[in-house]
Amino acid sequence: MKEMLKLTLTLTLICLIAGGLLAGVDALTRDRIAEVNIQRRQKALEAVLPGTNQYDNIPMQEAVTVRHQERDWTFYTARKAGVFAGAAVETGSPNGYGGNIRLMFGFDAQGKSIGIAILEQKETPGLGANIDTPGFRDRLAGQDLQQTNWRVKKDGGDIDHITAATISSRAVTDAVREALEAYLANREAIENGGN
Repeated sequence: MKEMLKLTLTLTLICLIAGGLLAGVDALTRDRIAEVNIQRRQKALEAVLPGTNQYDNIPMQEAVTVRHQERDWTFYTARKAGVFAGAAVETGSPNGYGGNIRLMFGFDAQGKSIGIAILEQKETPGLGANIDTPGFRDRLAGQDLQQTNWRVKKDGGDIDHITAATISSRAVTDAVREALEAYLANREAIENGGN
């Protein structure tokens, strides 16, 4: 009985120390992780919005959130002298080969896609991870938002998929298509700043 009590106390002490250490590490890194995520989002916005000379606001501060298909969508709007110049939206799909894929998709006021910036992916290096290369990202740039069939060609769409990485390519195009549906359904609110 004494041995059991000693063992229980020892395990409890070890768990308390480990829990305290984990809480301490979390407290020390939480702000830094949040800062890195903001920097990553800002860099992605810069990559998918019209050139900085084409807008004079701070898109992260002029976000418009809309509800579509039981989901909230946040559009970061770029404006020049108050006029809509383009927008970016964070979207994603849980259907990548390696799981969740998160990306930023941007387009201009003329209804053309500017491109994507991958925020998170765990796809196979050399295959699905190629969604984060210019070779694939460029396939999504310059497309007409409404005239393009935002599916991979293998599914009857207009977007060339990455050879041997159809699942990853499909996840990206599905994410873009869902974001575009939200935009087109709420276009006036987004372009007018939510008013």
